[in-house]
Amino acid sequence: MRIAFASGKGGTGKTTVAVNLAVSAVRVGLGTAYVDCDVEEPNGHIYLEPEKDLSLPVAVEVPEIDESLCTVCGECGRICEFNAIAVLGDRVMVFPELCHGCGGCFLVCPVDAMKRSGRLVGRVETGVSKIAPCGEDRTAPGGEGEISFVQGILKVKEAMPLPVIREVKKHIPDRDIVIIDCPPGNSCPMVESVRGADRVILVTEPTPFGLNDLEIALKTVREMDIPVDIIMNRCDPDAELPAGAFDDGGARVIARIPESREIAEINSRGGLASLESPEFARIIDKILEKILRAAREARR
Repeated sequence: MRIAFASGKGGTGKTTVAVNLAVSAVRVGLGTAYVDCDVEEPNGHIYLEPEKDLSLPVAVEVPEIDESLCTVCGECGRICEFNAIAVLGDRVMVFPELCHGCGGCFLVCPVDAMKRSGRLVGRVETGVSKIAPCGEDRTAPGGEGEISFVQGILKVKEAMPLPVIREVKKHIPDRDIVIIDCPPGNSCPMVESVRGADRVILVTEPTPFGLNDLEIALKTVREMDIPVDIIMNRCDPDAELPAGAFDDGGARVIARIPESREIAEINSRGGLASLESPEFARIIDKILEKILRAAREARR
């Protein structure tokens, strides 16, 4: 079961909830993986501190012009939607940084003058995060629990995270529960990260910006026909949401996490709040229970 954690905007606490849910899952005996698709600034590793065992480069295929064959017909420039190829007088220029690797130029070149070349855009890392036991009733079989860890890292100055996100998802291991930490926002990186998930959890905050972007994120996920739930973070647990804050359309608010200086301090030093705060651990455990219950109901 793949659970994607997303948010309409950054800074809502999405990663905090995701990494602590992974800890909760492994400590009740579930085979657990944490996958960080926020490749522009992955930070799940700060909290889970995995022992990394593999690092693989990610490259995109870009064209090079064989000038001995090129007739400067201009077909490659006409098909390129991203202005990565420009026909200037009697020569063709390629701008690799703009190339999306779609391969259209290779298909339309009538003289096979487009040669394939690779451009490094990032890397994928895998590893294992070991979680110490906390009592027999909440300990994974075998004592110390292990969270399979996967993350992508976009190369500095690169503008296209999608190739790295796609490569990250190829390395998702087969586990009972896979927690996907998505990029913030509602654009292509979020959509690509959410694609294929069994359920999406949107983490938001009760601010005008948070609620506005939540509405946009809800519409995006519904277009993909994926079940979605909502977690309100840093809020008054007893407060009512403003009227018309979002069109629920079947989405449930499954948890309200109160504002807490203690949790903020734990996060600021890279700690796992569910290991240090019993109150926060109970909140995360309840979220996990609701997710598992929804999965059982969906299978029935």
